Amino acid sequence: MSPQTNPRTRTAPKLEVGEPRGLVRRTVRRAKRVASRIIIALSKRSERFRHVSRAALDGWRRAKYRKHLREATIDDKLILFESFQARSYSCSPRALYRAIAADPRFNDYKLVWAFRSARSYADVGELSRATLVSFGSPVYNAYHARAKYWISNAIIPIHLIPREGQVYVQTWHGTPLKRLGCDIREGSSGNVLFSADDIHARYVREGERLTYLLSPSAFASEKLGSAFALPALGKTSAIIEEGYPRNDVLATFAPEDVAAVKARLGVPEGKKVILYAPTFRDNQHSSATGYRLELGLDFEQLRTDIGDDYVVLFRAHYLVARTFDFATHEGFVYDVSDVDDINDLYIASDVLITDYSSVFFDFANLKRPIVFFMFDLEDYAENLRGIYLHTAELPGPIAHDYDELLSAIRASGSPSPELRERYNAFNERFNYLDDGHASERVIERIFGSAL
Repeated sequence: MSPQTNPRTRTAPKLEVGEPRGLVRRTVRRAKRVASRIIIALSKRSERFRHVSRAALDGWRRAKYRKHLREATIDDKLILFESFQARSYSCSPRALYRAIAADPRFNDYKLVWAFRSARSYADVGELSRATLVSFGSPVYNAYHARAKYWISNAIIPIHLIPREGQVYVQTWHGTPLKRLGCDIREGSSGNVLFSADDIHARYVREGERLTYLLSPSAFASEKLGSAFALPALGKTSAIIEEGYPRNDVLATFAPEDVAAVKARLGVPEGKKVILYAPTFRDNQHSSATGYRLELGLDFEQLRTDIGDDYVVLFRAHYLVARTFDFATHEGFVYDVSDVDDINDLYIASDVLITDYSSVFFDFANLKRPIVFFMFDLEDYAENLRGIYLHTAELPGPIAHDYDELLSAIRASGSPSPELRERYNAFNERFNYLDDGHASERVIERIFGSAL
């Protein structure tokens, strides 16, 4: 999975972080965190305060951004990348960046990556073609004002409005199982920070901003289009249904890539690997720590039952606070929440356990066992998000409690003919475009006429 590199590129990224250094930076960050916690706590108690504070912040950011717009002209050969709101170097933005950096047609393009901690990525060799900037900084805003192309897999800050001539590529980050955006039922509770109406408005605004929305299947095109209100906005033609660039590696990795990942993670030889990747719950949030997660799983009991044969890679959703302490499970549970690219975890795993996360759509490309641990299915489906698929369509057994989960893990190596048939039908419906060449097709759709 090593990236191809252009011989004329730098050996290290260029930093234009646009943030103070040292003690000043730490002090500013600490003050922002404290202020954010206070505002979130007040917002949870008062809907009026939430709307007023949010409107004030958006207005202030818009005013500052307009200054950059007045001073900047669009650079047709400038591309700005961001993944999970600048939290990582991953997903389809990474796949597109890698393909673009290896393509001689882009040799004279400037490539920029935004990160919340840009200096943390200064030694990433793959980013040698890139200039790194800090999320939310004046430099970050200045590049948005200038860049012809914005590529992001999540909703970017609301004050960033593309002007005429700019191209905003919303790659999104998975085929949805749980309802999104405008598909969340009106009158539902939404989540602790946004009412259902707030969520609808947020996704409509994103639908208005985006130029292209990537999709891996007809199903995803329908659901994502609806979530972002594209039919109502008259923008269904914005959907590029060519497969997910981030899944290209799942069709092209080699055995040595698997060995390298396991060695890097410290996975012992001879053990089967379970990837446990649950999603967050909208109603589990603390103003002090952010989203939390009640696992519903006793790792110590699981170790007793299967620890001789398996190890567990635990992957928390990026919105979930790091409140887990696995010190007592050392040697059995590996916290891999900080691994940027989840594809590394996919290829290293023999079994996936998840719940309502979209990860299983991608993992299914590997044709390896999937188990759904949905101990709160009724509550989630009826009172929280709701899901798009009937559970009978899922490519694996559903475990409602620990005993069912344990049985499903033990049976995962010998699926029934019915389950294998369901799995194959699932891939034919959802993953038929994931052939290792999605990045190439997407690049041609977006940039073809300009190259």
